[in-house]
Amino acid sequence: MKLKSTLSKGIFIPSMIFIIGICVLSAIFPEATNSILDFVKNYIFTNLYFIFVWSVTVFVLFLIILLFTKHGNIRLGKNNSKPEYSFFSWISMLFAAGMGIGLMYFSVAEPMQHYTHTAFSENSPVQRANDAQLFTFFHWGVHAWAIYGVVGLSLSYFAYRYRLPLSLRSCFYPLLKDRIKGKWGNIIDIFALCSTFFGITTTLGFGVLQLNSGLEKFNIVPDTSFLYQALIVIVLVSISVFSAVSGVDKGVKVLSRINILSVVVLLLFVLFLGPTVYLIGTFTEGLGSYVSSFFDLTFSTYANEEAKQPWFFDWTILYWAWWISWSPYVGIFIARISKGRTIREFVSAVLIIPTLFNFIWMSVFGNSAVWFDQNIADGALSLLADNPDALMFSFLEYLPFTEITSFLTLAIIIIFFVTSADSGIFVMNGIATRNAPKSPKWQIVTWGVLLASLALMLLRAGGLEALQSMTLITALPFAIIMLLFIISFVKALIIDQNYYERDYSISTVPWSGQSWKSRLGQIISFSDKKTTDEYIDKTVKPAFENLQKEFLKNGVNAKLNSFKDPNKIEIEVEYDLVNNFIYGVRNESKLVSDSLMNEQNINVVENNHVFFPKSYFGDEREGYDVQLFTENELISDVLKHYERFLGIVSDEKNQLFTSRNINKRMT
Repeated sequence: MKLKSTLSKGIFIPSMIFIIGICVLSAIFPEATNSILDFVKNYIFTNLYFIFVWSVTVFVLFLIILLFTKHGNIRLGKNNSKPEYSFFSWISMLFAAGMGIGLMYFSVAEPMQHYTHTAFSENSPVQRANDAQLFTFFHWGVHAWAIYGVVGLSLSYFAYRYRLPLSLRSCFYPLLKDRIKGKWGNIIDIFALCSTFFGITTTLGFGVLQLNSGLEKFNIVPDTSFLYQALIVIVLVSISVFSAVSGVDKGVKVLSRINILSVVVLLLFVLFLGPTVYLIGTFTEGLGSYVSSFFDLTFSTYANEEAKQPWFFDWTILYWAWWISWSPYVGIFIARISKGRTIREFVSAVLIIPTLFNFIWMSVFGNSAVWFDQNIADGALSLLADNPDALMFSFLEYLPFTEITSFLTLAIIIIFFVTSADSGIFVMNGIATRNAPKSPKWQIVTWGVLLASLALMLLRAGGLEALQSMTLITALPFAIIMLLFIISFVKALIIDQNYYERDYSISTVPWSGQSWKSRLGQIISFSDKKTTDEYIDKTVKPAFENLQKEFLKNGVNAKLNSFKDPNKIEIEVEYDLVNNFIYGVRNESKLVSDSLMNEQNINVVENNHVFFPKSYFGDEREGYDVQLFTENELISDVLKHYERFLGIVSDEKNQLFTSRNINKRMT
């Protein structure tokens, strides 16, 4: 029996050849492979670091500028679309996918490593502590989320606004047009799939090491041998596969919400049972320092401070490369859950909320560790700075209820592991299937098995570092790709703006001024449902029927569509290659304010609900009340919109926005 599959051979097969090939080389020849890849990575970091600095700066500035333009009001979808998820669920999933295990792995380790780094050894302990917090803010703040934001926003916009597949290739449509459905599109998706797989595999590998260290510390497992690492991987990936099969609406969303609540509980525990006043003070000072140093940090390359450049390459450039390499995965997942948000809402939430939480989290854990190291531990935590697998759990020993908090930390790491893996499986399957709406369950399971097998192979052979280097190398070309995303996105926004803001040609205003006495009676009265239905049946319908006949006489294929609940009728002109033209009128209701209900100069119905005939259009633009239009004036209004429609669709540059069959052509 042949298994049904939604995998695209042009993406899946080349990707698997490359992924398995790199993993096998890293496992069989770990030292040689790591040596070669590490050389390439170091060459890029040392000689081409400016590409990362400039690119990330462009990403940040682009999103900030976008916030304050009128484009911020554009919805990621139709004009009347609504978000699929509540704000809390959206932020929880966004956050879990974007940072995940890294928060637990680096929240204590990174500030301590900056604090103890030899590049800053000449500074006073106070200055080193302040710098450690500042650099951590810089690496986990707006710049990191701007990288994710550019990819996520581009994908959301083209997928939901322009009705293209949720695929990285779609972001190039304004530049490449139909060529994205061929080899160029496949190359982009192959790159995204490989980058996503490498990033998830290495992150999960390091997560397993930290989890194994914590389990050993509390005598849950006797040691950190490969046997127990394998058991951890098998159990957690199995849970991840089950969650992925359940879908985003169930598994991923539920686990993300549980985890964000657990993280908040642990955060508040450390805040209130640690050096509380010190933490609040240093957070306030650190936030001010970050804001005042924002542009200095953004453009700094330490070109005149050679002693600090190795630190700069090993931390800042590595972080920019790491976030960029993860951006296909995180961007696709963010886009998947962001339909219906406005651009301004998307950018504000993605840049500000996770950044602020990261700052609070890193301040509470990192500054607590520095304070304990200076005042209680007598430098013991500094000695563990290069052992991040054990550092978090050693840090918790200086707080009360160590056993409870350690188990909570383990639980958070486990859930982060699962949410990263299940959302990663979901994204990889989406890329490999060109965003097929539904895939067989065995296919989802296969991704989990492949992820677990290759992670275990690399853990066994010590090849994780080689794969990490490969992940960071892929960041350089993808930084260039992301810059092209911005160019493509701006071009699409201009088309979008021209479409919705295009003026009507000079034509007669529908209301001619005749029958003004009856108009006055309509203006000062509100209609009930029955009266509005009568208007639709006796005025709108005859107007549309007459117009349909005239269309047909002129060789234009037009039809009438009638609906009930609510009562509405529309005239539709059909086309093969562009969106159909639709002008409709429906019976809408609205509430009248209590103050107007009591006004003597207005005649209203007995209850607060009033009804009116409202126009609507095929492109979801906002309609308006047409109850004062006569039959001829209504026909005139339809023709005004039809003339505008023809002017838009005849313009070649608007082809992307007006094509109705683009999804068929892209699959």
